[in-house]
Amino acid sequence: MFSSPYSLLLLATLFLALTLCPSNAQLSATFYSSTCPNASSIVRNVVQQALQSDSRIGASLIRLHFHDCFVNGCDASILLDVGGNITLSEKNAAPNNNSARGFDVVDNIKTSLENSCPGVVSCADILALAAEASVSLSGGPTWNVLLGRRDGLTANQGGANTSIPSPFEGLANITAKFSAVGLDTNDLVALSGAHTFGRAQCRFFSNRLFNFSGTGSPDPTLNSTYLATLQQACPQSGNGNSLNNLDPSSPDTFDNNYFSNLVNNRGLLQSDQELFSTNGSATVSTVNNFSNNQTAFFQAFAQSMINMGNISPLTGSQGEIRSDCKKLNGS
Repeated sequence: MFSSPYSLLLLATLFLALTLCPSNAQLSATFYSSTCPNASSIVRNVVQQALQSDSRIGASLIRLHFHDCFVNGCDASILLDVGGNITLSEKNAAPNNNSARGFDVVDNIKTSLENSCPGVVSCADILALAAEASVSLSGGPTWNVLLGRRDGLTANQGGANTSIPSPFEGLANITAKFSAVGLDTNDLVALSGAHTFGRAQCRFFSNRLFNFSGTGSPDPTLNSTYLATLQQACPQSGNGNSLNNLDPSSPDTFDNNYFSNLVNNRGLLQSDQELFSTNGSATVSTVNNFSNNQTAFFQAFAQSMINMGNISPLTGSQGEIRSDCKKLNGS
């Protein structure tokens, strides 16, 4: 059947393709089914325990996954401290410095996993599993987390400074940053809905309260009652690190109130409110839909989390499985 030179060449090409593209290069919900079958429940238990003493931790953990995936893909580079070959840490980049948190919980998860199945579960997969656990334990949707990522060998502080969407940016810039990693407008709106729980420091939105875009006046899209509340909580001479609920109505619950807030001009961050207040944007109808239909939001959010988790993962023999999420093996 494969007697002709062309057929033999075709067979050799197919064999080479299969050799270069091993089956484990595809993320899979069952990746650890034989090597660490309890991985998901171990992660969930540690997150659940952490939530008992820190109501913010769920939002903090999903933010780590988000900020990781937008820089070099989902490779746990955000977890690396300075040391060895790592001279600049993403932890010290502007979007993360003094605001990214939850690293101790990630370390606790890693310790528990290493005790159960040493050298098996990557730190990148820990971030993906912890994000899902954080959402579902807070009343949000659940989804089958695709697994099989490996951990990166480098950090990219410069990339963190430029690639992670900023709360001060306009919708066009943020849309471009999502597009750059293969995520569309629906992903942008759905993933922004993670701001339905957690806190934000005054310094990330105080510009909206007193001198928006150098006008000397507040952001006109802010609800006047909400504006007065925020001005009292974040005075001009106050502590920029003071915390405010991203969703004042249900700050620790994962629901669709975030979108109802936007419709009522009560979005805390500029980047949030612009999803609804930018005239003619395709995001407006999506915000309205999610505000009226929590089920639609939950379904879209779960799919968008899977989409985000698929950003440039290291698989197969790429990278490594770190034994300590804070540093490269052997450093």
